[in-house]
Amino acid sequence: QVQLVESGGGLVQAGGSLRLSCAASGRTFSSYAMGWFRRAPGKEREFVAAINWSGASTLYLDSVKGRFTISRDNAKNTVLLQMNSLKPEDTAVYYCAATAGLVSSYRERYEYWGQGTQVTVSS
Repeated sequence: QVQLVESGGGLVQAGGSLRLSCAASGRTFSSYAMGWFRRAPGKEREFVAAINWSGASTLYLDSVKGRFTISRDNAKNTVLLQMNSLKPEDTAVYYCAATAGLVSSYRERYEYWGQGTQVTVSS
């Protein structure tokens, strides 16, 4: 079992930055691939970024490449999402997720989810 708690969301102007953090419980955190997803009002939950167990492999949604960076610290059971050059279209609830499988952009492959943190980008 893995429990996930996100933090770091908030209100920011376009062009600004935020850093989301996901704290995971459990001693096997380092064996899980981790992902960030988001859901904007009226839209489906979509993949944003993912990282494999070691941090050596990452995946990104095309629209966030070059602006967002996912990283992890297995010693602290934490995964981060650094978001720079934020745009109003990045406004969404952001969710952290964990999978015991391979790193993936498919939300169906993630077994554990956090409650989400709101990110609002004003124009």
